[in-house]
Amino acid sequence: MQCMIIAAGKGSRLLQRGDSKPLVPILGVPLIERVIRAALEAKAEEFYVVIGYQGEQVRLFLERLAERLAIRITPLVNDDWDKDNGLSVLKAQGHLQDPFLLLMADHLFEPSLVRTLTTLTLTREEIALAVDSDTGNPLVDMGDVTRVKMEDGKIHDISKGLADFNGFDTGVFLCSPAIFKALEQSKGNGDSSLSGAVRILAAKGHAKAIPTSDFWIDVDDPQSLQRAEKALLNRLRDKANDGPVARHLNRPISAQLSRHLVNFDITPNQISMFSFVCSLLAAGLFALGGYVALLTGGVLAQFASIVDGCDGEVARLKYQSSRFGGWFDAVLDRYADAFLLFGLTWHCLAEQANGWVLLTGFMAIIGSFMLSYTADKYDNLMRDRIAASGNVALRMGRDVRVFLIFLGAVSNLVFPVLVVIAVVMNVETLRRVMIARDA
Repeated sequence: MQCMIIAAGKGSRLLQRGDSKPLVPILGVPLIERVIRAALEAKAEEFYVVIGYQGEQVRLFLERLAERLAIRITPLVNDDWDKDNGLSVLKAQGHLQDPFLLLMADHLFEPSLVRTLTTLTLTREEIALAVDSDTGNPLVDMGDVTRVKMEDGKIHDISKGLADFNGFDTGVFLCSPAIFKALEQSKGNGDSSLSGAVRILAAKGHAKAIPTSDFWIDVDDPQSLQRAEKALLNRLRDKANDGPVARHLNRPISAQLSRHLVNFDITPNQISMFSFVCSLLAAGLFALGGYVALLTGGVLAQFASIVDGCDGEVARLKYQSSRFGGWFDAVLDRYADAFLLFGLTWHCLAEQANGWVLLTGFMAIIGSFMLSYTADKYDNLMRDRIAASGNVALRMGRDVRVFLIFLGAVSNLVFPVLVVIAVVMNVETLRRVMIARDA
């Protein structure tokens, strides 16, 4: 599907963050790139981007982005960029005939929001707008948002100053060529805004309203930019496989670390390796003996566990996720677990050399490995069951294991913690086997 993006405006309220609004970075990625990548996820294939203010700078960026993503991006120049946005839309007349997506370079959105529109069938006279039906949406700037009145699936009215409204304009449209005719008519009436054209189509019953509750935000000023960053970071906490420690302790801290890491030229795999090295150092401190080394090692192990969440977060925020990266991180985690538990076992053996310590350490390592080995099938199985039941299940994973190691080191109760890990990890593995068998 073809996609048109308006990126011509000056964005004066964001000038303190960058010379060109579409290129203002949000968590390390320019606004226009986030919009294009989200549209790509929604199956858009060909892009027309209307540029104006700082147009050459934007054009050069789009040229490099098209090469990186192996997609076609055609820039269209609007010399009247300081006027109504409908003039930017008219620049695509003659280029777009079939139903096409119309997006704003400063509106971030969930790809699912666009997918909903792409399933629609429009006549040659219709357009459709995704309308946020949550009039209490905290991400919306009530002083600047375009308000919508919708009735029976149709737009009844649209305006920033609308008093009677039940939704917000998300800036995500599916358009037929009728939008160009409506813009020409609205322009002739002295209103060359996109909303003016929508009002003309709405008066004819040709403007569909598609209610949505999906994430979107208009990034117009430093305050909305901060809200957008916070929203994107909060969405990192929705990982289904997170255990209780990861969800309530590690993830809030790692998200703040990732907020800064995205601004550096650091890859997710490098973060994974750094976390692994921290775990190795922690294991070495455990083996040294003495409470100071034990305490330092415990803190370092928990720090490594927190940092271990940053690789996936940075990968998602900067669109650097890869199947190899996920696999590589899992391999390093298994090695890290083995070294940490071996270091604790060594620490115990130095104080009390007997077979029970060795057996407990061995069972802790085996239990940890088996828990990780059974995780994939079990997690998928439980995800289906949780979705069906609506309940929340407690997941026992690496986050709990490392946190127990941290607690054992801090409290100087190494052997009891090894016993707990050995028992809990192996019992949990057996429980998973029983659940999977009965599934």
